Amino acid sequence: MRAIRAPAVALAALTLAAQGCLAKPALAGPPLLVLERTIPLPGVNGRIDHLAIDPQRKRLFVAELGNSSVEAIDLATGRSLGRIAGLKEPQGVAYLPARNEVAVASGGDGTVRFYRADDLAPAGSLVVGGDADNLRADPATGALIVGFGDGALGVIEPATRTVTRKAPLPGHPESFQIEAGHAFVNVPDAGAVVTVDLVSGRQLARWGNTAGRFNFPMALAPKGLAVVYRFPARLALIDRATGRVLQAADTCGDSDDVSVDAARRRLYVICGGGAVDVFAEAGDGYRRLARVPTRSGARTGLYAPGLERLFVAARARGGDEAAILVLRPGP
Repeated sequence: MRAIRAPAVALAALTLAAQGCLAKPALAGPPLLVLERTIPLPGVNGRIDHLAIDPQRKRLFVAELGNSSVEAIDLATGRSLGRIAGLKEPQGVAYLPARNEVAVASGGDGTVRFYRADDLAPAGSLVVGGDADNLRADPATGALIVGFGDGALGVIEPATRTVTRKAPLPGHPESFQIEAGHAFVNVPDAGAVVTVDLVSGRQLARWGNTAGRFNFPMALAPKGLAVVYRFPARLALIDRATGRVLQAADTCGDSDDVSVDAARRRLYVICGGGAVDVFAEAGDGYRRLARVPTRSGARTGLYAPGLERLFVAARARGGDEAAILVLRPGP
């Protein structure tokens, strides 16, 4: 996932400081996220992008973008199961349970590559287009969806390693979510959230950003579509049928992922500012309950419902080596 330009980042930081967003105290009560353990990633340098999980075998797959690698982690022992090296800017990663394979999208060469999950041996590849980025498996069809280029989603049939359909977009897609044959897509270059039909490739709706700019993370929340903006740092709840903004709330800065904890009715906003913001359902929207410190630059991660753990990727910085922070939700 691409970083925004430095002047915009600096301006956003100044705005957040003026708003006092980073200084708001957490509400009193028991900890809502507890650092259970830290899994080191020795020798990994540079930015870490997205994660994927195999909950049945308890394996985590990490796109080590700056290190040109993808690593498999055994969550039972915290040990590395192996590393795929020599990739060109690996950004998106997805686990395909029906095939027991891992798919990796690399922005540097526009490829999606497949590997056997058990031993990380190559299993096939295809070229989709420049800046291949986010990957998601469609839970209904098993198809693999990839965002790439100056504006498109591609639908990949994993068995044949072919792109069967494309859905054009008005700019490069960032996070997207799949629901009932269509996809909601963050398109920050166009200042919009776009809905497309994954069967026909037709654009169904385009909703302009009214709650902020640089909409990167997105999640399908029970109360609506959760979209996080970087400038200003804000979580917006959007009606999935009309695109109307139902709620907007300040959150932590430089977010790249947001996850849903359905069992606890919470959202976890993961921020490179060095925190995870915990939001809980309240009335028709969400209320921030806590800001949990992590590490500066740790802005990607995912929540695994079956394991009831939040995994946050922390890059090597200062005297700290790269690591996966394993956070256990509290009551």
